[in-house]
Amino acid sequence: MRVHLHDAGAGRAWFGAGAVMGLCAVAFAAVSAHLPERMLHAGGREALRAAVQMLGWHAAALLACGLWLRQGGRIAVHLAGACFVAGAVCFTVGVAVPVLGGPHLGILAPTGGSLLMLGWASLAVSALL
Repeated sequence: MRVHLHDAGAGRAWFGAGAVMGLCAVAFAAVSAHLPERMLHAGGREALRAAVQMLGWHAAALLACGLWLRQGGRIAVHLAGACFVAGAVCFTVGVAVPVLGGPHLGILAPTGGSLLMLGWASLAVSALL
């Protein structure tokens, strides 16, 4: 069976990805709120809050991608969704790993942030097409 980029299944996939990301944001918020201070580097709790916020905002953005596709969105919506997923994962991992005592992951967090911005730009373009 051939899958078309504009069928209802594609919208459901982005909607489902948003729901999973939202679940992860809530779980990550709960875990990070209850971690003992000794497990965090200085300023770590605030950094984890920023990572949780990025997950939550972009979970909602993925829900919007799923709904927008149902309205006949374009290929730009798929690019936006892919950027939101990849960017949120890169940003969250890039922020959380060093704060929790792991290695610094170089430009992973800034790359994630750039992907998130590209996702928003793509979503804006989809409204113009």
